[in-house]
Amino acid sequence: MKAIIPAAGLGTRFLPATKCTPKELLPVLNKPVIQYVVEEALEPEGVDEVVIVNSHEKPQIEHYFAEDKDFDAYLRAHGKIALADKVAEASSLPVSFVYQDQPLGLGHAIHCAAGKMDGEPFFVLLGDYFVPDRQMCVRMAKVSREHGNCSVIAVAPVPEDQVSRYGIVAGECVGMLDGSPVTDSEAEGAVWKLSGMVEKPKTEDAPSHLFIVGRYLLTPRVMELLATQEPGAGGEIQLTDSMLKLLAEEDMYALVVDPAEGCDTGTPAAWAATNARMALKDPEMAPAFKEALGDVEL
Repeated sequence: MKAIIPAAGLGTRFLPATKCTPKELLPVLNKPVIQYVVEEALEPEGVDEVVIVNSHEKPQIEHYFAEDKDFDAYLRAHGKIALADKVAEASSLPVSFVYQDQPLGLGHAIHCAAGKMDGEPFFVLLGDYFVPDRQMCVRMAKVSREHGNCSVIAVAPVPEDQVSRYGIVAGECVGMLDGSPVTDSEAEGAVWKLSGMVEKPKTEDAPSHLFIVGRYLLTPRVMELLATQEPGAGGEIQLTDSMLKLLAEEDMYALVVDPAEGCDTGTPAAWAATNARMALKDPEMAPAFKEALGDVEL
């Protein structure tokens, strides 16, 4: 089973920093964002490879995951064994690359990995968002198994006055992941059977308050649909359009997750906040981080 991470974007929100450093390699503490996402992708049972959809303009990402024997030898020769081991972690991960050199949309990026797929369901993890405990995809896989190995997406509640900013799902709650009674259909752990998706609806037209958060477990049929998908919004191949077609053929479910479970790094402000959040949660770094902040008033 494979997982796909689209990473071919130019990262224009982070310019000028991303002129020479891909945004996926910007660090959260001492590790680049994309390594967190790769490690998360490998957490569900059965995932044996992560396919990164890269651009030829960003060879640094491929270099990061490649073995560097000279650098490893240098670190070890100078007694920096622990650091050498940390550096080697990235090259030990089962990562491969395909390329998307034209910005033709998320659906197109995913289809660029079609040749790597093995006819099984596959995960898609957006590369500017990661889940520190790596359990979101594990829970999604559980939902899929319990409903005939169908497609499952992660969704999260958004305030009513913000639904017009997101893709919102339609459907009905069919239970809780842990088997408990349903007291709130949009609470964490609720499982929905989907009937549709609406892009940026008006508040009064929104079928729910649940938006897609960037984690997908999709059946092989989605890849077939993407092969013939016509451009949609923005003239791009939209994954959502193919998912809507899939709904006409197969059942699809959604798992409600806590929006605070993941860490967003998609904008400079979100990336900075994620670094602060992770630093405060790290027992080794938190004291030094608080000391470095000094008397900063928030």
